[in-house]
Amino acid sequence: MKSKKSVFFCRECGYESPKWMGQCPGCRSWNTFVEEVVTSTKSGRNTDSSLRRQTEEPVILRDVSLAREERRTSGIGELDRVLGGGIVAGSMVLVGGDPGIGKSTLLLQACRNLSSQGNSVLYISGEESLRQIRMRADRIGSFTEKMELLCETNLGTIRSVIEKRKPDIAVIDSIQTMYDEDVGSAPGSVSQVRESTNVLMQLAKGLGVMIFIVGHVTKEGNVAGPRVLEHMVDTVLYFEGDRHASYRILRAVKNRFGSTNEIGVFEMENEGLKEVKNPSEYLLTGKPQNSSGSVVTCSVNGTRPILVEIQALVCQTNFGIPRRTTVGTDFNRVNLLMAVLERKAGLSLGSMDAYVNIAGGMKMTEPAIDLAICMAIASSCRDFVVPDECLVFGEVGLSGEIRAVSQAEQRVQEARKLGFSSVMLPEVCRNSIRNTEGIRLVYVSQIREAVNFFSKR
Repeated sequence: MKSKKSVFFCRECGYESPKWMGQCPGCRSWNTFVEEVVTSTKSGRNTDSSLRRQTEEPVILRDVSLAREERRTSGIGELDRVLGGGIVAGSMVLVGGDPGIGKSTLLLQACRNLSSQGNSVLYISGEESLRQIRMRADRIGSFTEKMELLCETNLGTIRSVIEKRKPDIAVIDSIQTMYDEDVGSAPGSVSQVRESTNVLMQLAKGLGVMIFIVGHVTKEGNVAGPRVLEHMVDTVLYFEGDRHASYRILRAVKNRFGSTNEIGVFEMENEGLKEVKNPSEYLLTGKPQNSSGSVVTCSVNGTRPILVEIQALVCQTNFGIPRRTTVGTDFNRVNLLMAVLERKAGLSLGSMDAYVNIAGGMKMTEPAIDLAICMAIASSCRDFVVPDECLVFGEVGLSGEIRAVSQAEQRVQEARKLGFSSVMLPEVCRNSIRNTEGIRLVYVSQIREAVNFFSKR
């Protein structure tokens, strides 16, 4: 016997309530409750004993084995880097991104490599037909008999197939199309996404299957559905970039088996996604020579230093309120740095429009690029040129001081490797730089000192 009732769910944490509330008692978020009609059955949900965890008894902490987790390489170096060295057995990985960004293409390429290594792969699609997947696969390359396809949205059927086939890797494309017959709401709803993810998590942990889940994103850039989805999985990857541009950024925002600061860079081509081995070289291609408002800086993402170009344009405003625009970096941070430049470096920016851009489509929020942003703004305002062979990095405080940044020596070595002859960096990093052969280091402690160094050349 089935009965229907109306239930309210929080989009952020999945909290369930019989009535609408302005603030969620679970996560304290406002206006996040959505109404869903849920059909309940008397049968209930049973969990197969084969999918239970290996032990049901407490274990002494010091007796837990510290053996290194088993990983499989995907054959895509940039993906393995972001995952922390490979795919861990029994893990769940959520891949989110805008429509058309390349999520399915990336996973299909990884499936091709994994199947060619002898791993059994099951690709489950709820959005495309078998013919559509085959047409896209033909552009990527040839596949072995280890690669199997299934077009299905019924979670009960998918569960039966995975239990029967026991593949090494399974891909769910996408989680918003899956539905459980025991949950009466529509596919993609909060309750369906939560229950579907819970069943897939039992399969991953119980059978040791590596499961990739593709997730749609909202207009705010978050994965659609309850935020609890991101808490349930082991790794959350976001595919960033303009789908009309050729380059993509794969970024880890959660990783239980590795760093959350790593990024992977890809280029979209006709045959699929191609790895960009040296992002710094690509991002500096086409940089204007001897131009004001252009400064090169270094940002460290996990273990990888990446050189990017900061561009700034400052001009007299034609409006009552000056206009501020940023692309690729935090808008409020740029406003803060402009206030520091006006007060501590003597720049008159109150009646100026300011536009700041990180060339190449990258998004950088690390404080180490503060000094480069300030130098780009000052260079455009006073019309002086920061030499092309000079790299700048450092954090800027509200008092105008240049603060230390992490991995300073690694940034200097990356600049030397790419042919830069000088680096401007914080004075407090002097003791952390050991090898200075072949490169000139300019240490600064105040923002006024840095501006005057370049403007008086």
